[in-house]
Amino acid sequence: MNTMSTQLSDILRNHVKEKLARGEVVASMTVRLVRSIEIARIARTAGFDTLYIDVEHSSFSLDTTGQICMAALEVGITPLVRVPTTRPEHVSRALDGGALGVIAPHVRSAEDARKVVAAAKFPPLGERSAAGGLPHLQFRSFPAREANPALNDATMVVVMMETVAALERVEEIAAVEGIDMMLIGTNDLTAEMGIPGQYEHEKVHEAYTRTIAACRKHGKHVGVGGLASRPDLMARFVQLGARYVSTGTDLAFLIGACTQKAKQVREIKL
Repeated sequence: MNTMSTQLSDILRNHVKEKLARGEVVASMTVRLVRSIEIARIARTAGFDTLYIDVEHSSFSLDTTGQICMAALEVGITPLVRVPTTRPEHVSRALDGGALGVIAPHVRSAEDARKVVAAAKFPPLGERSAAGGLPHLQFRSFPAREANPALNDATMVVVMMETVAALERVEEIAAVEGIDMMLIGTNDLTAEMGIPGQYEHEKVHEAYTRTIAACRKHGKHVGVGGLASRPDLMARFVQLGARYVSTGTDLAFLIGACTQKAKQVREIKL
């Protein structure tokens, strides 16, 4: 490896990809409430491997998203962004702003998945446009022949498995080159199945086992989403083979802790 390649490798560390490659479990926090860079340090201090900024379900601006991503890069936690749509202008701009990966919602087919890869990866893997010195590169300029392959390798593409259509095509989606992980959105999936919130239903178990089997066959990873209230089910699906766990949102953590403290005071006996 030449000096420049070594330098790029040192700068472009994606700790989530490294942990997944070792078969370790990744803990993720979702950001929907806190709009300042402190949330990156809080996530790191708390012990999370990654945070993902949920632009699909929040009013976060692109500027806010980029600021949090850059802060995460600096403290050594992997920043991901759940984009509002899979359109190239959402995918590539989130990545240019500092994200080391995108989480793509509502992917229903292999064709949908290929479009996300095309927007997220530089040629020859995709069609992402070069943007010069990026936050990931500490705003340094590197030759495209060195930078583009390194960025492709560091950038994660995660597709949401949250529809019945996606589940029916799980094999073909898992086979798409450039996809790193399939994140099961349990809430939306159960709603589509007509069993909203019934997390212990056999259809949910089947969805996880089918997705895990398909990803294992094609060398991809599986993520658990939407089960923050059910750590027992999180553990069950990790034991089956999932390796990424979305533990909940900053809003849920804050209100949960606040509620507990208020309850402690109310229960003080006079």
